[in-house]
Amino acid sequence: MTLKQLIKLEDKSNEVWVVSPGLHWDTENKDFSELVSVNLGEKTKYRYIVPATRQIEKNIKVYKKLYRLTDEEIKRNFLFLPESEFVPFITECAIYDASTTCIACAAPGMVDGNDVIRFDEVTSKNMAKAFKQIWKRYKRTNP
Repeated sequence: MTLKQLIKLEDKSNEVWVVSPGLHWDTENKDFSELVSVNLGEKTKYRYIVPATRQIEKNIKVYKKLYRLTDEEIKRNFLFLPESEFVPFITECAIYDASTTCIACAAPGMVDGNDVIRFDEVTSKNMAKAFKQIWKRYKRTNP
């Protein structure tokens, strides 16, 4: 799958769950930031699991300003987990429409990557299940 195909997938999705070590794609990539802006305006539901790092804190401020969100919306849409030694090794993953089609993908590196990893159906559903369990454990609600 290519980055262009991923953008089309996200554009058609009603719900996007993201696990991100740095929020690079949503705050530093023009194509994705425009897409997220349009999708939020069309009521696409975004949920993020991110580490509680200084980089995330900085990018949350950018995200909040870029998409004109309130503190309450940030609180509702983001789950901040303690920083881990694994953060430098994690690539951003997104799960699209977990309750229906359930497609999971991993983004390319931040530099010149264009290829996106699309996981098979079983892996996608397992990732969605894990996302939901973590979200419920800490937020006490469904994502």
